[in-house]
Amino acid sequence: MSRDDGTFGRRIRRREFLLGCAGLAGATLIPGGAAFAAGRADGLRIQRLAWAGIRLQLPQATLFIDPLVNPQEWGAALKDALIPVGDAVGDASVLITHAHGDHFDAKAVADALGNGGVLAHPAGTNPLPVPAKARVRPSALWEPQLIGDFTATAVPASDGYGDPQVSWVVTAGGRRIFHGGDTLWHGHWWRIGRQFGPFDAAFLPVNGARFGWRKPVSGQPGVLTPEQAVAAATILGAKRLVPIHYGVSGIAEYVEVDDPIEQLKKAARGKAIDIQPLTPGAWVDWGQ
Repeated sequence: MSRDDGTFGRRIRRREFLLGCAGLAGATLIPGGAAFAAGRADGLRIQRLAWAGIRLQLPQATLFIDPLVNPQEWGAALKDALIPVGDAVGDASVLITHAHGDHFDAKAVADALGNGGVLAHPAGTNPLPVPAKARVRPSALWEPQLIGDFTATAVPASDGYGDPQVSWVVTAGGRRIFHGGDTLWHGHWWRIGRQFGPFDAAFLPVNGARFGWRKPVSGQPGVLTPEQAVAAATILGAKRLVPIHYGVSGIAEYVEVDDPIEQLKKAARGKAIDIQPLTPGAWVDWGQ
């Protein structure tokens, strides 16, 4: 009879451990940076907030990305209804894509994290002020992190001014989503798509805004245009494209493309992408 040196037993225990991990309802990290979430596919609800903000809702946890409630940020130029965020269900967390005031709204963060929670932001930024009870997490690119019942990974983005910015990949409740802040076109889409795609939904800016505040004026879009948003969603393998970051008018130094939603729908014709515009306060329809 052969001698057992313990290797077989260790293999069995390792196999049982991995099988147990695969059955967890929370997020499971896969080597190489990819992140997947087990659990019910209908367990995650997502609400569009004002401007670029969204709320991700699980039964016992809430995650906000770029929430905006400050009426002074855009004033009368933005017609979006400002959706309150002080009503988080369960554990609350906030992700921000960058530190500009329309994406890091200190009041919105304070309202969302009034009872404490995680504020995750791109490494190299220093968003202030931070709520007294918040736990701050500078987030490096490509490093998945567990935030309560969510798995969030900061991935590359490009800001129209060259300031530090990330996009976010989030998995929870059997869904995987992408949030693009106000990124412009860049060369990282393919790597993000290969590493994390396909996505159940991509929340992408679509207004193709041209800025006049910095001189000399480039005349080039500093945010994804509708056509670029469809191209990004295609590369990411997104089933749905939910447009965000549009609807500002009447500012001479900030000019959106004409009718971004109609242009978005036109660009998506013939492609297997569901364009799902939502008014602030509405929830994503997962359909089938």
